[in-house]
Amino acid sequence: MVSTIKPLVGRAPADEQGRNRYRDETQHWRTWYKTTRWQKLRMRVLIRDNYTCQRTGTLCIGKHPAPNSPVADHKIPHRGDPNLFWDINNIETVSKEYHDSLKQRAEKSGELAAVRSR
Repeated sequence: MVSTIKPLVGRAPADEQGRNRYRDETQHWRTWYKTTRWQKLRMRVLIRDNYTCQRTGTLCIGKHPAPNSPVADHKIPHRGDPNLFWDINNIETVSKEYHDSLKQRAEKSGELAAVRSR
C-alpha cells in the first residue's frame, strides 16, 4: 500500500510559534524586524501617520495583540528586497485587525491591487 500522506520535511509547522521559528530559519530578512534600525523606522512611520490606520481610519492606540494595535506595514511586499524593506515611503500604519485579515488575504490570493484601491 502506498501512503498518500505528504512528508513534513521542509514544511512549516501548524502552530504559530513553530511557523515563526521556521520562517526565521528560512527567510534571512525576517531578522531585519529585530533590529534597532527597524524599530526607529517603524516609530517614524507611526508618528508620521499619527497612529492612524491608513486603510480604515482606525486610531491605532491598542497594545499588541489588540485589533487596534499599530502595525508598520509594507505597501508593496518586499519579499527580502532591502530597497523595498527600508523605504519609508513603502511603509504605512495599519491596524492589526486590517493587517491580519484583509491585507493578508489579499496578498495570499494575489489581489493586493484591489485592497490598495480601497
